Amino acid sequence: MSAVYAESLARDYRAAFLRYLPRRSEAALAAGYELGHRAVEDGVSVLDLAHVHHEVLTEVLEQSPGEDLRSIATAASEFLLEVLATVDLVQRARRPNPHPERPEHADRRDADTPDAYPPTA
Repeated sequence: MSAVYAESLARDYRAAFLRYLPRRSEAALAAGYELGHRAVEDGVSVLDLAHVHHEVLTEVLEQSPGEDLRSIATAASEFLLEVLATVDLVQRARRPNPHPERPEHADRRDADTPDAYPPTA
């Protein structure tokens, strides 16, 4: 990732996170999702996204009163998960199904019976 792109990504991430932080609105969270989507399209790695997140969070924490730290950390986690959602979706789509005999949804935790998973050969 070039230095110019990294600066641009950090600037966009900071702006989106700072919009999300005070009210935790869905619209601001959607901006995080879109940022993650653009990052995937641009080939940004998860490690680069984590680095940008850490830098922005550190800046915010340094400027925040101590009593807000827990709330900020929670918001930062929510925001990062939204940013990484696209990365997760792309990785899952590219990963081959190790159990093609199972239905696509068989790995969901809402399977209500032991028979929800067919025996493997």
